Amino acid sequence: MPEVLCINGGKKLSGTVRVSGAKNSALPLLFATLLSSEECVLQNVPDLEDISVTLRLLRSLGAKASYEKNEVRVTAEQIRGTEAPYGLVKSLRASFWVLGPLLARAGTAQVSLPGGDAIGTRPVDLHLQGLTRLGADIRMQHGVVVANAPGGLRGAKIDLAFPSVGATHNLLMAASLSRGETILHGAAREPEIVELAQLLSKMGADIEGAGSDTIRVLGKESLGGTSHMVLGDRIEAATYLLSGALTGGVVAVTGIDAPALQSSLNLLEGFGCQIETSDNKISLKSNGELSPVDFATEPYPGLATDVQPLFMAAACVAKGKSTVQENVFENRFGHVAEYRRFGADIAIDGRTAVVSGGLPLSAAPVEAGDIRAAAGLVLMGLVSEGVTQIRELYHLDRGYDGLVEKVRSLGADISRMPAFESKEVVFGC
Repeated sequence: MPEVLCINGGKKLSGTVRVSGAKNSALPLLFATLLSSEECVLQNVPDLEDISVTLRLLRSLGAKASYEKNEVRVTAEQIRGTEAPYGLVKSLRASFWVLGPLLARAGTAQVSLPGGDAIGTRPVDLHLQGLTRLGADIRMQHGVVVANAPGGLRGAKIDLAFPSVGATHNLLMAASLSRGETILHGAAREPEIVELAQLLSKMGADIEGAGSDTIRVLGKESLGGTSHMVLGDRIEAATYLLSGALTGGVVAVTGIDAPALQSSLNLLEGFGCQIETSDNKISLKSNGELSPVDFATEPYPGLATDVQPLFMAAACVAKGKSTVQENVFENRFGHVAEYRRFGADIAIDGRTAVVSGGLPLSAAPVEAGDIRAAAGLVLMGLVSEGVTQIRELYHLDRGYDGLVEKVRSLGADISRMPAFESKEVVFGC
């Protein structure tokens, strides 16, 4: 039965939360296991719907994959299938990252085009151009990318026109089993890229420069098995820190180090919060009186586009005018219409949003449009008077492991309830 998330706002949140493993790291790491015929073990893998979809895809390609207590074991002794069907790619865009590993390991792959989504088109041309440089023959056929490299991939110099995280993931994995040296210029620099390179290196790959804009890969004939602990989720950490910032509380997150989300911490200080960091822990103190701040999203090490909806919620609380510039995706203001239902004053002009914050916010029935918008609605509900009801909760299930329980542990009045079709408002939350 569909559920609605009920939040009785106005509670000050305080306490400590341990963040789960990073979804945006776990997904490429799982696809990388296809590069080896030996067992790979990943620990600290979050319990998310996106992880379940990925495991189904790996099994459909012939891999043995199990998940228990945040540990995944994958053995792809043989690749028995080379097609990623539209149904799986549509439900999880990151499924397109299977193209590089399949092509490198099996010499052929058929992967459906992912298409657009709620936050932007995210074209795959950089993926395809890079794989073509590695020697792949790529054709488009009925909405499917048909790629072949019967003689294997070969190293090449590749220049990315934009530091695409997905393209960097795909090309890094493909280059690891290519003959010769690959130099990838204009690479993404995110912590998730660094972690993928670490995993591949443990499997026997020769990689230098991950975390910079130039990565060198000396391809190997084969890669072995390994074990690896997934890093903490920096977007999840920012979400819980913001829950304290908006409600005037003292919130700490563990399981992550400060450098992974330094741009977010800098912005939190700009809003007027006090930040303290130590090994594997970040603490925030807020009096709830936030200052307006102008900010813009940028490729790493700039502010991540994933936290833009979250910080826009903070701008709605801050007394004064904040300007938000979205420089990564062309349509990542879909949450604005829902924020306005709380009483927020937000004007949009192209990729710029002007938030006139500090107005009283009141609870409203709202609907999540994507993972981070859903988390932003939770933050808005926490500081709004009355009971907020949030629908389309599958977005939260895709990206947040145990969000309701973690926020409740901080003192929030929050619960999931059946969404009865005959009643728009759910009582007794």
